Amino acid sequence: MRSSEAGLFEGNLLLEALDTNDRALLAPYLERGQRVRGTVLFRAGEDVSHVTFPLNQTTVTLVSRMRDGRMVETATVGHEGAVGGVVSHGYLPAFSEAVVQVSGAVLRLDAERLTRARAASPSLRDLFVRYADCLLAQVLQSVACNAVHPIEERCLRWLLTFQDRLGTPVLPVTQEMLAEMLGVRRTYLTGVLGALQRRGLISVRRGQITILDCAKAEHSACECYGKVRHHFRSVLGAVYAENGAIVAVDPTRQHE
Repeated sequence: MRSSEAGLFEGNLLLEALDTNDRALLAPYLERGQRVRGTVLFRAGEDVSHVTFPLNQTTVTLVSRMRDGRMVETATVGHEGAVGGVVSHGYLPAFSEAVVQVSGAVLRLDAERLTRARAASPSLRDLFVRYADCLLAQVLQSVACNAVHPIEERCLRWLLTFQDRLGTPVLPVTQEMLAEMLGVRRTYLTGVLGALQRRGLISVRRGQITILDCAKAEHSACECYGKVRHHFRSVLGAVYAENGAIVAVDPTRQHE
């Protein structure tokens, strides 16, 4: 593959995991673009016509929005994956809403093109089936987490998940954004963050939250964070750095 084509896939671990033949099935149809924070990639009820692959630190959250305007995060997707038409074959009404939380570059692919590529390549189909299973696991665990775990543990789980996708403990998270993702009021969250800060787990500044001690934060978070990471490792072959960041996807490592 020409270097220009190989470089097209850099920045998204799911695409980087494809072999040369599978990349050739997608390369002619990938479109690069920029998405700013707050961009809605699709809304509930809309047909999902494209698959979006976040690159590098670009991050997207899947949220369920209530009638009164409140919304709750069900999954966070970064450079390890994709949103839209991943579980289905695309061009079906979306159940949730996908919102860009960290601005940056993305690659877009017509959902029908991905469907054709999956039909043509067993290895590509296997990779996306594995990723879809991991994405579903994250959604299901989030539902369980929201139902039974204390807000402090849920908050740490969300921050650690976000850190894994950004690769840095310094997170561009406002209190308003975090309150929305957790489905609580901003005034209530302020007290929660204050308690976590007094325990030395995080530092809160305007427009950002820093995880001060990842090991302690993981120990204090609910079990959901570790369960989802384990599933990504065993099913998708996700490789994690010492700081928790996802740095590679390699399904051949699934049983290691």
